[in-house]
Amino acid sequence: MTTKEIEKELIEGLKRQESLSQQQLLEQCGGQIFALLQRMIPRLEDAEEVYQDVFVKVFRSIRDYEPERAALSTWLSRIAYNEAIDFLRKRRQPILCFDEHEEELACISEEEVDKAFGQPNQETVQLIQSALRQLPPDEKALVTMFYFDEKSLKEIAYITQSIPTTVASRLSRTRKKLYRIIKNLQS
Repeated sequence: MTTKEIEKELIEGLKRQESLSQQQLLEQCGGQIFALLQRMIPRLEDAEEVYQDVFVKVFRSIRDYEPERAALSTWLSRIAYNEAIDFLRKRRQPILCFDEHEEELACISEEEVDKAFGQPNQETVQLIQSALRQLPPDEKALVTMFYFDEKSLKEIAYITQSIPTTVASRLSRTRKKLYRIIKNLQS
């Protein structure tokens, strides 16, 4: 059986609410979804709560899944992202952070950022991790989806209900912000 056929069979099992199919989905995609939620939601207990909500929603709305629009894992990520945003809004956590130093970011070149992140050593990786903790949840999710989950701009646009050019622009601005945070950490 091909991967596509296996996924189609899994989806059919989910539509029939088969517990084995639900377990298989959790085993295949649960780790990725939980990692996304942990990056967006600071408290572990809260991330676990949202994780449960995500899969309840997935199991209830699997009939709405359209395979021609996105891969199953991308559709799951979209639900997880939206559930995390909803959770943060209800808790009055900051979701979007408009930088008051836009002009300063505009002065940082992409080459400068690429050079700083180019060949990461142990110190650079630690600095990046510290800097990521200082980003708002939506920006942290954007960076980690692109670099750690290796999602394309098109997939991220689907997940965040945006368009690829907007995602690229936000990613560029967030990378510059990370660069600035790292420079501050180093001084």
